[in-house]
Amino acid sequence: MTEFKHLTFDELCDKLCENKRTLIIYHVRSDADAVGSAFSLRKLLTLMGIPALCACADEVPERLRFISDDAQGSVLLDEDIDIDHERVISVDSASPAQLGKLFDTLKKDVDIMIDHHAMGTVYADCYIESDSSATAEIIYAIAKELVKRGKIEYIPVNVLGYIYAGISSDTGGFRFSNTTPRTHRIAAELLEAGVDGAAINHLLFSSKSAKQIKAEGEASRRINYYCQKTVAIASVPYSAIYSLGLDEESMETVIEVPRSINGVKIAVAIRQPTSENKFRVSMRSVGEIDVSLICAVFGGGGHKRAAGCTVEANGIDDAEHLIVREIKNSLANV
Repeated sequence: MTEFKHLTFDELCDKLCENKRTLIIYHVRSDADAVGSAFSLRKLLTLMGIPALCACADEVPERLRFISDDAQGSVLLDEDIDIDHERVISVDSASPAQLGKLFDTLKKDVDIMIDHHAMGTVYADCYIESDSSATAEIIYAIAKELVKRGKIEYIPVNVLGYIYAGISSDTGGFRFSNTTPRTHRIAAELLEAGVDGAAINHLLFSSKSAKQIKAEGEASRRINYYCQKTVAIASVPYSAIYSLGLDEESMETVIEVPRSINGVKIAVAIRQPTSENKFRVSMRSVGEIDVSLICAVFGGGGHKRAAGCTVEANGIDDAEHLIVREIKNSLANV
């Protein structure tokens, strides 16, 4: 079994300064932290004269194009964006499964892993800082270090905006429990540097497509309660997704429906993106239950209060049953 090195911050920055053509990859069903971290790191490398491009097994979601459009365009490798890279760096991706088909396409050859998730599977020499609210916090520290070392003259305001988007997204607009005093200090520095936080937060949280609204409405009709209504699960089968003309991107926010219900301690969204019996699960906790441990049972991971996994089952009802069983086991051990 391959043993990977856990890098110090200085070692990470030393490696990033090496002049090697770089491919920066991030997880499928990407969020603003993944996209923001990848594209801010890309810009930092190019400012040092290092060729770099971003790649993902999925295209950048429409709602996040404000982060990437002016930088690159497509992130799909089959769009001939491969730059004959000499190294691969992953950001915000806690396990190989999160990278989708890209991990196999690259022959499982990742050189550096930069992440902030406490639970996952290490697949490269890594720098993992689980105390950070978002991978973007780590990228910000890298950017400041590069200025300190004289590798770049300054941090461009658009890069600071990408970083702010990543942090705000992963903290739920600074509402989640992973928001720390350091997170607020970083956000203040970014705002002082000229980042338009109000505009970014509007794009992240207040601007939804008609399909997202339809998806959330469907999820609200399909909520089941367990454990004296402290657990709420919204399960949306492929038949509903197909009949309503929804897509994977429009389903990304359905977890907010059960999560917003008063009294719910554990919220779950289960969705079936295709006719296959594979179900994508998002899980949130507002109590002491570590949902990353529950998701780890199914090969997933994430944070204590926000995690995800993929479940294979005989149907969506069976998938929900499996999830409920593990939640009850966790509650019994509290």
